[in-house]
Order: sequence, then structure tokens, then C-alpha cells
Amino acid sequence: MTLEWEQVIVDSQDPQTLGRWWAEALGWVIVDDEDGVEIRPSADRLPGILFGNDDSPKKAKNRLHFDFRPDDRDAEVERLLAHGARRADVGQTGDEPWVVLLDPEDNEFCVLSQRAS
Repeated sequence: MTLEWEQVIVDSQDPQTLGRWWAEALGWVIVDDEDGVEIRPSADRLPGILFGNDDSPKKAKNRLHFDFRPDDRDAEVERLLAHGARRADVGQTGDEPWVVLLDPEDNEFCVLSQRAS
């Protein structure tokens, strides 16, 4: 049996806006915006992220979230904050090697420090 990871689905109250925000934040391309918004690293590369419509408001911390590992964590955090992300307090102590941020619909994601060599 062969199983290929196609995409992650993110429920959104405004999939057009959130999908475009993430496409710009990640430098990815929009491959479909007919029924939600699907983004990928490039048109022919998987996995992607599909932002689908769900009118219900977010009620709690996400049970699944994205982790990103840039070359320079602090510079990337500043870039994402300038792009409209916000800092999140999910109970971190302050000495973690990651920063928790929120996208425009309050979905948590983490920006990690560089991997130890």
C-alpha cells in the first residue's frame, strides 16, 4: 500500500483571506481558490494546506499546529509580526527555544530556533 500526504485542512471563517495570508507568509503559491484556498510550496509539490470554510468561531487552543524552523528565529518572528501575526501566551515559561504566534484567525503556530549542530 502506498500512502501520500496530500494536505492539511485548516477550518476558517474566511478561507480566502487566511489562505492568502499564509501563502504570503510562507512564500507559497495558491493552486486552487474555488472552494476554499489551497496553497503549496510550488504548484507541483506536496503536501499543501487547504483552507476550508467553517463559520464556527475558534474556542480553544489548537490540538494540531505548524512548527517552522527558519535560519534566524528572531528575524522571522519580526517579519511575521510585521505581516500581521501576533504573539500568543499558551503557558510557556519564557526560556523555550520557540516563539508561539497567532495567525489572523488565532491559530497558534511556532517559530523554532535553529537546530543544534
